[in-house]
Amino acid sequence: TARCLLQQEPCCAAAACAELQGKGLGLIWLLLRRLSPSLLPSAAPGGHDPVAGCGLCRSRVGSVVAPLTFPSPPPQAQEACGPLEIDSALGLVQSLERDLQEAKAAARDGKLKPLPGETMEKCAQDLGNSTKAVSSAIAHLLGEVAQGNENYTGIAAREVAQALRSLSQAARGVAASTPDPQAQSAMLECASDVMDKANNLIEEARKAVAKPGDPESQQRLAQVAKAVSQALSRCVNCLPGQRDVDAAIRMVGDASKRLLADSFPPSTKSFQEAQSQLNQAAAGLNQSANELVQASRGTPQDLAKSSGKFGQDFNEFLQAGVEMASQSPNKEDQAQVVSNLKSISMSSSKLLLAAKALSADPAAPNLKNQLAAAARAVTDSINQLITMCTQQAPGQKECDNALRELETVKELLENPTQTVNDMSYFNCLDSVMENSKVLGESMAGISQNAKNSKLPEFGDSISAASKALCGLTEAAAQAAYLVGVSDPNSQAGQQGLVDPTQFARANQAIQMACQNLVDPACTQSQVLSAATIVAKHTSALCNTCRLASSRTANPVAKRQFVQSAKEVANSTANLVKTIKALDGEFNEENRERCRAATAPLIEAVDNLTAFASNPEFATVPAQISPEGRRAMEPIVSSAKTMLESSAGLIQTARSLAVNPKDPPQWSVLAGHSRTVSDSIKKLITNMRDKAPGQRECDEAIEVLNKCMREVDQASLAAISQQLAPREDISQEALHNQMITAVQEISNLIEPVASAARAEASQLGHKVSQMAQYFEPLIMAAIGAASKTPNHQQQMNLLDQTKTLAESALQMLYTAKEAGGNPKQAAHTQEALEEAVQMMKEAVEDLTTTLNEAASAAGVVGGMVDSITQAINQLDEGPMGEPEGTFVDYQTTMVKTAKAIAVTVQEMVTKSTTNPDELGILANQLTNDYGQLAQEAKPAALTAENEEIGSHIKRRVQELGHGCAALVTKAGALQCSPSDAYTKKELIESARKVSEKVSHVLAALQAGNRGTQACITAASAVSGIIADLDTTIMFATAGTLNRENSETFADHREGILKTAKALVEDTKVLVQNATASQEKLAQAAQSSVSTITRLAEVVKLGAASLGSEDPETQVVLINAVKDVAKALGDLIGATKAAAGKAGDDPAVYQLKNSAKVMVTNVTSLLKTVKAVEDEATKGTRALEATIEHIRQELAVFSSPVPPAKVSTPEDFIRMTKGITMATAKAVAAGNSCRQEDVIATANLSRRAIADMLRACKEAAYHPEVSGDVRQRALRFGKECADGYLELLEHVLVILQKPTHELKQQLAGYSKRVASSVTELIQAAEAMKGTEWVDPEDPTVIAENELLGAAAAIEAAAKKLEQLKPRAKPKQADESLNFEEQILEAAKSIAAATSALVKAASAAQRELVAQGKVGAIPANAVDDGQWSQGLISAARMVAAATNNLCEAANAAVQGHASEEKLISSAKQVAASTAQLLVACKVKADHDSEAMKRLQAAGNAVKRASDNLVKAAQKAAAFQDHDETVVVKEKMVGGIAQIIAAQEEMLRKERELEEARKKLAMIRQQQYKFLPSELRDEEQN
Repeated sequence: TARCLLQQEPCCAAAACAELQGKGLGLIWLLLRRLSPSLLPSAAPGGHDPVAGCGLCRSRVGSVVAPLTFPSPPPQAQEACGPLEIDSALGLVQSLERDLQEAKAAARDGKLKPLPGETMEKCAQDLGNSTKAVSSAIAHLLGEVAQGNENYTGIAAREVAQALRSLSQAARGVAASTPDPQAQSAMLECASDVMDKANNLIEEARKAVAKPGDPESQQRLAQVAKAVSQALSRCVNCLPGQRDVDAAIRMVGDASKRLLADSFPPSTKSFQEAQSQLNQAAAGLNQSANELVQASRGTPQDLAKSSGKFGQDFNEFLQAGVEMASQSPNKEDQAQVVSNLKSISMSSSKLLLAAKALSADPAAPNLKNQLAAAARAVTDSINQLITMCTQQAPGQKECDNALRELETVKELLENPTQTVNDMSYFNCLDSVMENSKVLGESMAGISQNAKNSKLPEFGDSISAASKALCGLTEAAAQAAYLVGVSDPNSQAGQQGLVDPTQFARANQAIQMACQNLVDPACTQSQVLSAATIVAKHTSALCNTCRLASSRTANPVAKRQFVQSAKEVANSTANLVKTIKALDGEFNEENRERCRAATAPLIEAVDNLTAFASNPEFATVPAQISPEGRRAMEPIVSSAKTMLESSAGLIQTARSLAVNPKDPPQWSVLAGHSRTVSDSIKKLITNMRDKAPGQRECDEAIEVLNKCMREVDQASLAAISQQLAPREDISQEALHNQMITAVQEISNLIEPVASAARAEASQLGHKVSQMAQYFEPLIMAAIGAASKTPNHQQQMNLLDQTKTLAESALQMLYTAKEAGGNPKQAAHTQEALEEAVQMMKEAVEDLTTTLNEAASAAGVVGGMVDSITQAINQLDEGPMGEPEGTFVDYQTTMVKTAKAIAVTVQEMVTKSTTNPDELGILANQLTNDYGQLAQEAKPAALTAENEEIGSHIKRRVQELGHGCAALVTKAGALQCSPSDAYTKKELIESARKVSEKVSHVLAALQAGNRGTQACITAASAVSGIIADLDTTIMFATAGTLNRENSETFADHREGILKTAKALVEDTKVLVQNATASQEKLAQAAQSSVSTITRLAEVVKLGAASLGSEDPETQVVLINAVKDVAKALGDLIGATKAAAGKAGDDPAVYQLKNSAKVMVTNVTSLLKTVKAVEDEATKGTRALEATIEHIRQELAVFSSPVPPAKVSTPEDFIRMTKGITMATAKAVAAGNSCRQEDVIATANLSRRAIADMLRACKEAAYHPEVSGDVRQRALRFGKECADGYLELLEHVLVILQKPTHELKQQLAGYSKRVASSVTELIQAAEAMKGTEWVDPEDPTVIAENELLGAAAAIEAAAKKLEQLKPRAKPKQADESLNFEEQILEAAKSIAAATSALVKAASAAQRELVAQGKVGAIPANAVDDGQWSQGLISAARMVAAATNNLCEAANAAVQGHASEEKLISSAKQVAASTAQLLVACKVKADHDSEAMKRLQAAGNAVKRASDNLVKAAQKAAAFQDHDETVVVKEKMVGGIAQIIAAQEEMLRKERELEEARKKLAMIRQQQYKFLPSELRDEEQN
C-alpha cells in the first residue's frame, strides 16, 4: 500500500506523514521513508508540514490510508521498531541543525525576522523550558540504554529529538527578537552546537544499546551526554540578561582578586573621606541589589541593565573597602576588613547566580526565596563591614543598617506565592505577637534614649527594632502564603526529590574553592580554608544523594544517585590526599598534582548537578487562586504599611539622636509610632480573622445542616408513607453511589483530623472535600430509602445516614475550634479524637447496613469495588516499615486464605440449597480478601528476597480477580436462582478461586518453605491432640476395647521405638531452626509423621489393656497427648526462631520448649514401662500428672493473653472439680491403693488444667480491672501450687507409708480449700457488685421493676408513632383533643417509666442500707415484701400498657373516652400502690425516696391531665351533638320510648360493672401482703 501511495502521487508524501502520524502509525511512516527516502521530507511525523494546507493531497492520502486496518504488530516488528526510531530521531536532529545553519545565514544577511506571536519574553521562557525538557529526555535515554532495551531506547531517542525541535524553535525566536547581530550569532551558534552534540549522543546511544554492559561504550556515552549538557548551559547563557549577569559575575570575580594581595598600597585619602566614600558605596550597592531582585522578575533588558549597574557598584564598593583596609596600620584589623570584603564578594556572586536562575526559569520553586535570602545576605555583610569600619556618632550606623535591612526584607511582601520558612500558621501568629511586643519595647526605648541622649542604648534599641521588624515581615509573608494556599481552589506546592539550587550552590562554592586552590598567589592558610569548603559541600551533596536514593522509586535514578555520590566521594578523597601533601611540602610539583586532582571532582559535581536538575525531581510550585490572593491582601497590606512607617520612624529617630531639641520632629516620630502600632494591630486582627480553614469550615457546616434538614424531611415523609420512589435511577446505582460516597468520606476522616490537629493550611481543602461528598450521599440515601419496600429498613437507612451527617457536623465544629493549631487546649484535642471515633463508628454502621442490603438484594457492585480497591492498594507506593516479621504475616495469611477456601465451598453448597444466603457469604469473602490483601503488602516487603515478595503480591492479586468474578456470579445467581447456566458459571468460578487459594499458599510456602511447613505441622499436631481427647472420652466411658486377644506387650516395643525416633526428629528440628528453610521444612514434616505414628501405636496399646481398666488407658493416652502438646509448642517456637540470631529471645524460648519435649517423651517411656506393673503404675501416673501440672502452670504464668475470654461463672464452675479432686487425693493417700492413685492422677490433671485455663480466660475479660486480674492470677497460681504440694505429699506416702505422713494430708487439703475460697472471692470481685443470687426475691423484684420500665418505654414509643385519625366533618377543637390525648398519654408513659426506675433505685438503696438483705436472712418477711413490690410494679406496667392501647383506640375511633378515663385512673391507682409498697421499709428523707415521690407525683399529674382532657372532650361532644326531634306524633313517641329504654339498659350495665369491679378488688386484696392491706385501710 505504501509503495502504491508513493507511485500514485509523490507530492502527497508530506501529507502522508501527517495522516499516518495522526493514526498513530509512525512505524509506517518510517517504512515509507526507508522505501523512498528521496520522496519524503526528513522531518519526523507531526513536524512542520509544508503541504499541510493542500486539501487535495490530504483527501487523496486519507482515501488510501483510511481503509487500512492494522492489527497489533507481532513482537518481531516491535523489536525492529527500536532501530527505526533511532534513525528517525537522527534524521530529525540533522534537519534541525540544517534549519539553524539557514537561520544563521539569514541573520548574517539581516533577514532573520521573528514569526507572528514571537516576543523576546515568550521565546526566552520557551528556551528555558525546552532546555529542561531536553535534559530530562537525555536522562531518560541514558536510563534506557543502561537497561539495554533497543525498543525503549528508540522511543527515548525520539523524545530527545522532539524536545530539541522545541529548543531549536525557541533559539531561532530569541535570535530573531535580538537587535544585536553578535548576540544573534552567538545564540544560533550555541543552538547548532547543541544539535551537533545531540546527534553524537544519539549515534553513541545506538552503538551502546547494541553492546549492553560494555563499560567503554557506557563511558563514551556519559562523556557525550556531558558535552550536550554543557552546550545547553552555554545556550541558556546566550539569553539577553543571562550574558550580562555572567559578565557581572566575572566582574565581581576579577575585582575580588585584589583581595588576595598580601599588602595594600598606603591610602592617599583621610579616614573621614574613606569612611564617607565607603558609606556612599554601601548605600549604592544595597540599592543595586534590591533593583537586581526586582529586575530578575521583569524583562531580560531590565536584568541586563541592573546586573551591569550591580557590577559597577560592587567595583566601586570594593575600591572603597580596599581604601578603608589601607587606612588600618594594624595587620589584624586589615585582615578582618579583607575577610568581610570577601564575604560580601561571595554573597554578591550568590545573588547574581540566584537572579540568573530565576530569570531563566521564573516558575521554578524556591528560587524567589533564595533570591530574597541572597539579597539579605549581601545587606547583612555590608552592615557587618560598615559597623566594623566606620566611626560615627553612636546610633547612626545602627539606623543605616536597619534601613538597609528593611529595604531588603520588603521584597518578601511583593508577591508571597512561595513558602518563606517552615513555620505553621499559628507559629507565624505567635511570632507576630512576640515580635510585636519586642518592637513595642524597642520603640519606647528609641524615643526615651533619644530624648535623654543615651546614644549607645539608642543604638541597641534600633537594632532590636530592626530584628523584630524583619521577624514580623517574615511571619506575615509566610502567613499570607499559607492563607492563599489553604483556599480550596489553590494548589499547595509539592516538595521535590531534591533541591536543584542546593546542588547549583554547592557546585559554585566547590568551583570557587578549587580555583583558589590552583591560584599561584594562594597562601597555605587559604589552601586549608578552600579544602574545608570543598569537604563541607561534597559531604552535604553525598548525604543529599543518599536520601534521594532512598526516597525515589525509580530504579535508574536510585542507581544514578548512588553512583554519582560515589564518584564525588572518591574524587574528594583523592583531592584531600593531594592537599595534605601540599600542606606538608608547599612546592610547585604538589600544587600541580592538586590542580590535576580538582578536574575529576569538578567534573563529578557538574555531572551530579546536571542530573539533579532533571525536572522529574523538581519541586512543584504552589498555584494560588484569585480567591486565595484576595484573602492574602489584608495581611500583606498591613505588613507593608508597618514597614513603611517603621522606615520613617527610624529615619526620624536618626536625626533626633543627633538633635533631640527639635519639637516638629518629635511630633513626626509620634505619628510614625502610632501608624506602626495600628498596622500591627490590624495585622494581628487580619491574621486571626483569616486563619486558614475557618471560612471553609463554616461553609461545610452550612452544607451539612442543609443535608440534615433534607434527611429530616424525607424521614417525616417516610413515616407518613408519602416518600415517593425515584424512578430515574436503579436501586443498585443508588447503593453504589452511597457506598462510593461513604468510602470517600471514610478516607477523609483522618486527613481532616490531622489537618485540624496541626496542619492549618490543609484544613480548608480537606473539609471542603469532605463536605462535597455529603450532598450526593444524602440524595442517594433518600432515593434508596424511597425504593425500599420495608418501612423499618427505610427508617434505618435514613437514621444511619443522618447519624453520619451529625457525627461529621460534630467533627467539623471541633475541627474548626482546633483550627490546625497544635497548641490548642487539651480538651479540644480530646473532643476532636472523640468526634473522629464517633464518625468512624457511624461510617462502619452505615457501610455494614449498605453491604447487608446490597448482598441481600444480589447487588454486588460495592463488594467488587472493595476487592478491586484492595488489589490496587498492593501496587501503591511504599508503605512504612512493617512492624512484624515475615513469619507473622505468613501465619495470618495462611489462616485467612484457608477461611476463603471454606467460604467458597459454602457458596457452592448454598448455590444449590439456598441461593438467598449467597449475598452474606459474598460479603464474608470480600472482607476476608480485604484482610488478606492488607497482610500481603508487608509480607512481600519482609520476604526473603524481592522476587518472592512480588510473586506473593501477584498471586494475591490473581486471587482477588477470581474473588471479584465469583462475587459477581453470586449476585447474578441471587437475582435468578433457577438459572442453571449461572449456577454452572458460579461453580466454575469457585473452582478457580480454590485453585488460586492453593497458589497463594504455595507462594507463601516458597517465601519461607520451612516456616510454612511449621504452620502446616502445627495444624496437624492440633488435629492429633483433638483425636487423642476423643480417645480419652471413649476410654473414660469404658468403651475402648481390645481387638482380638492382643496384649500390651505386643505394642510396647513399637511405642518405645517410635518415641526414640521422635526424640531424634526433635533434635534435627531444633538444629535446623536457624539453618536453611529447606532443611527446616524436612525436619517439620518428619516430626509430624513420627508423632502421628506414635499416637496410633499408643492408642492400640491402650486398647490392648482392655476396657476393664479405663484409668490406666487414660494415663497412657494422656502421656502421649503431653508429648503431642510439647511438640506443637516446639514447632511454634521453631517457627518464631527461624532465621533469628543466637542471642534472640525466640531462640532461648526454643531451647526451653526442646527441654519440655524431652521431659515429656521420657515421661511417656517411663509410663509405658510401668503400665503393666501393678505395684508402680499408680505412682508413675501421679509423677506424670505432677509434671503436667507444672507445665500447665508455666503456661498460666506467662504474660501471653489467652486465645479467648470467658465469664466468672465458668471459672467458678471449674473450681468445683478441684474440691472433688482434693477429696480423691486425700483418700488415695490414706488407702495407698494403685487404682485410687491412678484415678486421682487422671482427675487431678483434668481439674487443675481446666481451672487454670478458666481462671486466665476470666481474668483477661475486657471488663475486669487490672488489680482484680492480678489478684485472680495470683490466687490461681497459689491454688495450683497448693494442690501440687498435696500430690507430692501423696507420692511421698506411696513410697513410704507412715501414720504421721497420712495425718499431714488434712493440712495440705485445708490449704487447697482456702485457696479455692480465695479464688471464688476473686471471681466475685470480677463480677463486681452485681454478684447476686438469682433466686433472691429482692433480685426478682429489681428485675421485675426494670422489666416494667422497659415495657412502659416500649408502650411510650408505640404512642409516639401514633397520629390522630382524620375526621374531616368535625371542628378543629376535636382534632386538638386527640393531640391532647396523645400528649397526655405520652407524658403518663414517660412519668411511669421514671417512677419504676426510681422504685428500682429505692429498692437498691434499701438493700445497701441493710433494711432488706441482699441474700435475706429473714427470707419469709423480706420475700413477702418483695412480692408486694413485684406485683405493684407489674400492675403499673400493665395499667400503662392498657392506657396506651385505650389512647390508640380512642384516636383511631374504636373506643370511648370513658375507657380512656378509666385506664388513666387505673394508672394513678397502681402508682399509689407502688409508692405504698416502697414506703413500707424506706427512709422517708432519703434521696431515692424523694425521687420516688417526685416520680409518683408526675404520674398522678399526667393522669389527671388526661382525665380532664377526656372529660372536657366528652362534655364538648355532649354539648355539641343536637337531637333532631321528629315532628309526627307517632314518630315522636317512638323516639321517647327508645331513649328511655336505652337509659334503663345503661343504668343496669353500670350497676353490673360496679359489682364486677368490687369483686375484682376483693379477689386482689386476698393476695396483697399484710403491710399493704394496713396501708390500704389507712
